[in-house]
Amino acid sequence: MKILVTGAKGFVGKNLCVALANLKEGKDRTRPNLKIEDFFEYDIDSTTEQLEEYCKEADFVFNLAGVNRPQNQEEFMQGNFGFASTLLDMLKKHKNNCPVMLSSSIQATLIGRYADGEYGKSKKAGEELFFEYARETGARVMVYRFPNLFGKWCRPNYNSAVATFSNNIANDLPITVNDRSVELELLYIDDLVNEMLNLLENKGHQCDYDGLLPIESENGRYYFVPTTHKVTLGEIVDLLYKFKEQSQTLTIPEIPNDSFAKKLYSTYLSYLPKEKVAFDLKMNVDDRGSFTELLKTEKCGQVSINISKPGITKGQHWHHSKWEFFIVVSGKGLIQQRKIGTEEVLNFEVSGDKIQAVHMLPGYTHNIINLSNTENLVTVMWANEQFDPNHPDTFFEIVE
Repeated sequence: MKILVTGAKGFVGKNLCVALANLKEGKDRTRPNLKIEDFFEYDIDSTTEQLEEYCKEADFVFNLAGVNRPQNQEEFMQGNFGFASTLLDMLKKHKNNCPVMLSSSIQATLIGRYADGEYGKSKKAGEELFFEYARETGARVMVYRFPNLFGKWCRPNYNSAVATFSNNIANDLPITVNDRSVELELLYIDDLVNEMLNLLENKGHQCDYDGLLPIESENGRYYFVPTTHKVTLGEIVDLLYKFKEQSQTLTIPEIPNDSFAKKLYSTYLSYLPKEKVAFDLKMNVDDRGSFTELLKTEKCGQVSINISKPGITKGQHWHHSKWEFFIVVSGKGLIQQRKIGTEEVLNFEVSGDKIQAVHMLPGYTHNIINLSNTENLVTVMWANEQFDPNHPDTFFEIVE
């Protein structure tokens, strides 16, 4: 399959093209039935001759080209309607009735209802042009009315509040929020690209914009991405500031799978400047070695790194309810545990050569001994709760 992507250097186009490249080069093996022979990237600096050649060869067209921040209002119609007309004329010229996808906007939905902006008018006109093309040629046309988009590589200070907030907060720049209660419907770029790839496998999601409901009819003209998130500006900003504070607090907010928070965190990280990509951790150092807290979570405890010098024993304490994993990743050691009130000692020899996770059992005093005379013992330690100095649940008692 040969694919034409117009607007290839834009936010959506760039993300789509790298996904197509991964499929073409065999780096992405999640869609074994999707064979990408080639894809053509067309943008404002491409030539008419290139577009002509691409329209002749394409088996599928993603029309992502458009204008949303012109200097003059007239440019909306020229960029969003005019180019679409040029594209479809070239496809007709070469009698290429391949499927065509159009990137429209929810602003087109508002025309004649709540607003009559030039941007929405131009998008609506582009839609009608595509539908007329489908009636004339019999080509399959798929129109998506995208809500607000966000994700990596989105241009800040342009037309995305999430991109602007993420960029500015990551770079210690000011932001302005006039009304924290304003709600946005947001579509994450990876979810959008996944839907675009679904189209190539005839698995796109159709909908009826009269009733805004999904439909299964083959005659459906509109399509939609099924996963979006409705979030207020206040919620977005609060999450971003939590992400920013992570290098000081070490605490990651709750980020469930496929949640908005998870996608926003990935977006925020993509705007970090080089000087913030790496950050120092507080090492608690003494003559025995060091103990460093690495990561804390709101509901799933914390992870720490413990380094024991040769011959050193650490631990010698127990917990009522707290439990831990000890995972030796370098060196050789001995973990000992003894149930409080008994004499039997459980011994576990551990090594970075054979990585194991050892439970530290509640009600058992425990230690970890570096068995080497020359090498440090490095242990990753996970506790099921963050350390609370006011209620440490930690009591000294030697194992043996």
